Amino acid sequence: MNTARHRSTLLAAAGTVLALSLTACQSDGDGASSSAPTTSATVASSPAAAAPTAGKGTGTSDTTGSTGSASAASKGSAGSSGASAGSAGATGERVSASTPLCTAKDVRVTAARQDGPPYTHIVLTAKSTIGHSCRLTGFPHIQFLESHKQDVPAVAKSKPATPVVLTAGAPAYALVKLSDGGLDEDNEPVSAFSVMLDGDSTVIAVTAPGSDGIAVDPAKALTGYWTPELRNGADDF
Repeated sequence: MNTARHRSTLLAAAGTVLALSLTACQSDGDGASSSAPTTSATVASSPAAAAPTAGKGTGTSDTTGSTGSASAASKGSAGSSGASAGSAGATGERVSASTPLCTAKDVRVTAARQDGPPYTHIVLTAKSTIGHSCRLTGFPHIQFLESHKQDVPAVAKSKPATPVVLTAGAPAYALVKLSDGGLDEDNEPVSAFSVMLDGDSTVIAVTAPGSDGIAVDPAKALTGYWTPELRNGADDF
């Protein structure tokens, strides 16, 4: 009897332990299963989180599209600039073609010595006396002496690429050689001389610079073309 009761007690205790083990296992299973949904929920949230990223990717594509549009707009602007530049060029051509030639009544011509003694050169300065522009083409037609009716020869290398457009604020210049500066030259004193412009036969009387005037050797005298610069390097003669 004692042995049977002892076995029953042992079996009851074993059953309790087994029940507790099963309960613990079930609890562990429940924890594992609750943990598994949490993991799958996290994994499920990744695509959800990736969706905005895809949206940003689309945004990047839109930005690229915008860049393309900006590039196209930039090309359009460049085309517009080109058109504007073309218009400006055309306008310049129209202005150049329609700008009248300067005449004696439009221009005041003065003379000044260039460099120092022996004063072999003078500079002619032409300034507009009118309210609009005019074209000053060619070179000044100069006659220094009554005894020499021929115009002073022009130096071709001083010719500018385009005619000078004379405005109120932009004078034109012409360098003129008087002599070689030698003591044995046939120089003649000149206190005033005549200048004519291309396209106009009106004589402009110019006073020679200096209290004693200038000394001119008609055989050596040369003139440069009208240029917008005082001396452009090509005028050295």
